[in-house]
Amino acid sequence: MTRIELCSGITPPVVFDVRPAALVAELAGPTGATGPNAERLVAAAVSAPLDGPPLAAHAIPGDRVVIAVAGGLPQAWHVIAAVTAHLADAGITDDSICVLHAGPTAAGLDAATEFHAATVTETSYLAADKAGHPLHVARRLVDADVVVAVGEWSFDSRLGGRSLSGELWPAFGRAECDADLNLDLARRGRGALRRWRANLRAVVWQLGVTACLRVVAGRQGSLAAAAFGTVAAAARQARLAAASWSPAALKSADLAVCSVSQTGNGFSAVARAVAAAARITRPGGTICVVAGSTEPPGTVVTRWREGAPLEPLVREARRSGDQTLVADAVEARFLARGLADHRLVLLSNLDEALVEDLGFGHAASPDAVQRLVRQAESVVVIHEADLMFPHLSPGNGLESA
Repeated sequence: MTRIELCSGITPPVVFDVRPAALVAELAGPTGATGPNAERLVAAAVSAPLDGPPLAAHAIPGDRVVIAVAGGLPQAWHVIAAVTAHLADAGITDDSICVLHAGPTAAGLDAATEFHAATVTETSYLAADKAGHPLHVARRLVDADVVVAVGEWSFDSRLGGRSLSGELWPAFGRAECDADLNLDLARRGRGALRRWRANLRAVVWQLGVTACLRVVAGRQGSLAAAAFGTVAAAARQARLAAASWSPAALKSADLAVCSVSQTGNGFSAVARAVAAAARITRPGGTICVVAGSTEPPGTVVTRWREGAPLEPLVREARRSGDQTLVADAVEARFLARGLADHRLVLLSNLDEALVEDLGFGHAASPDAVQRLVRQAESVVVIHEADLMFPHLSPGNGLESA
């Protein structure tokens, strides 16, 4: 038997045994650095980029430099420490540097200035999109002499791989910009990404961003890689470095057992894990998500799972103007796509009655996970599945099922 320990935030950890003949794959992200080692990794990237000049060459003494941090970062404090140290090497004083953070949390960035998208006075007109709609961006970015973009490069299986996190837009736009994107996602799903890409390119171009740091997370909140250069070059390098988060399985499995990452937020992390697992789980198969702590899904997801038709619910949410409902409609649309004809089993802190009302299976203990594994003919294990974008090896797809 192969013994597997699933890092899931549950104490003690979930441990189960799998027959070697049944184990299709055990998928995990790359091993990364922490603490001073993570800082040295970033320092090496910004001092000797593969494309373009080093960070210290992007600014001169007297420049107002804004380090724009979009969303969360693995090893955030050490990432920013490396960036500010290299700006200091260029003669940029502390009072000329602003670390501006946009996102739900600034963990590890206690000294950062938080951008408030809902405060109109914190934004300034930058340009208009192709349809003539104004693009308002954080005033500090517009007024800066140099903008250093810092963000995580990651996958989101719900969106077909491309994650919106870590990007300047709409993170540093007005609140209505994010609301407009969510409305578009609720209406068109992945089709909304074309307009998002066009607006992102416009914002980057108009701000004149030529210094970009993209970081790639490692397992359990570590830092696996850092890429620095132009926006396009840094993204290309980061995508290559993130290849371990997009692994291949030789064939699809009857059962996927998944954990979620330390940074997984609420029920969205479960939905992302489902989307990832569905890519390598057979139709009619089971997806078991182990989430030590999560939140109940929102109103739209709940009503849909209780039997209401999805499309009318999504239209109702869009017409409501309530951004919470719209965001939940987006969640419901992508969760429905991921679940399709799969069965979902949850081992979490959610109440058993709630889980069963949603039409999901409830695992009361790790023993229930072991029973699922024992009964399955084929099993794939996905660590931190909400960060994964797995795929089937070419030529093996569902034909091998």
